[in-house]
Amino acid sequence: QVQLVESGGGWVHPGGSLSLSCTASGSRFVIYDMGWYRQSPGKQRESVANVRVNGTTTYADSVKGRFTVSRDNDKKTVVLRMNSLKPEDTAVYYCATEVHGRPIQGLMTHGDFDYWGQGTQVTVSS
Repeated sequence: QVQLVESGGGWVHPGGSLSLSCTASGSRFVIYDMGWYRQSPGKQRESVANVRVNGTTTYADSVKGRFTVSRDNDKKTVVLRMNSLKPEDTAVYYCATEVHGRPIQGLMTHGDFDYWGQGTQVTVSS
């Protein structure tokens, strides 16, 4: 069992920045692939970014160049740094993890993850 707790959401003006943090329980964090996805009302879930066990990162085209994902295995934490935020980035953001080591190529989607957090709201508006 893995528990994920997100923090750092909030409200920001367009063009602003926010950082989301996710802390994981369990002693095997170092071998988990991690990711973020988001969902807003009336829209499908959208994968945002992954950071793999080996540190490889992958991003959705919609956030590439604006978002950065990183991990700190000692602190069992994943951080999503979001810059140049747009109103269309408004959503509930979820941290998630895949714990079975499946050889998933490309950007991991919601169906690839085994555990996810409760989500944190990000609102971008003027």
